[in-house]
Amino acid sequence: MSRITYVTGNAHKAKYFTELVGHDIDHQLVDVPEIQSLSLEEVVTAKAKAAYKILKSPVIVEDTSLVISAMGQLPGTFIKWFLEEIGLEKLCRLADIDPKRRAVASSSFAYYDGNELELFYSSLEGTIAQEPRGDSGFGWNKVFIPKGETATMGEMNGVAFKEQYIKIKHFDGVKEFLDKNLA
Repeated sequence: MSRITYVTGNAHKAKYFTELVGHDIDHQLVDVPEIQSLSLEEVVTAKAKAAYKILKSPVIVEDTSLVISAMGQLPGTFIKWFLEEIGLEKLCRLADIDPKRRAVASSSFAYYDGNELELFYSSLEGTIAQEPRGDSGFGWNKVFIPKGETATMGEMNGVAFKEQYIKIKHFDGVKEFLDKNLA
């Protein structure tokens, strides 16, 4: 298998990815268009194929989704734009329509080498906090409370944060794939 590139412009995220999968994976920022779809699978598939077309070598990409259950599939894969437009506080207000404040955080990685496409998907149920809390992570971490927890991802650090992050990101599947194919 050729060298794989993890497509991200976030060096911290790339370092964490490398640590969790146990392989030294290069990372690179590649500006790829994001299709408009509520399907996380469709979004990461399109991103992987676009990144491969640019780099002409195997890639791994990822995308996330945060669904507020009372809003159907929204914000979903559009979470980045919701946060840019209305911010975390107003995102919390969107959850007010459901007394239980239910939400689902999902993540998907896609590996693509020009022929083979492998998808790794995971999700974690939880709730949306009344207000943003904490300083860990990024994006929606300050408002998402994993099921069974009382703290937002943003309030967690160390082992607690890592455990929840691994659940959302499904690193085990990616690691198994890389272990098998990079050995």
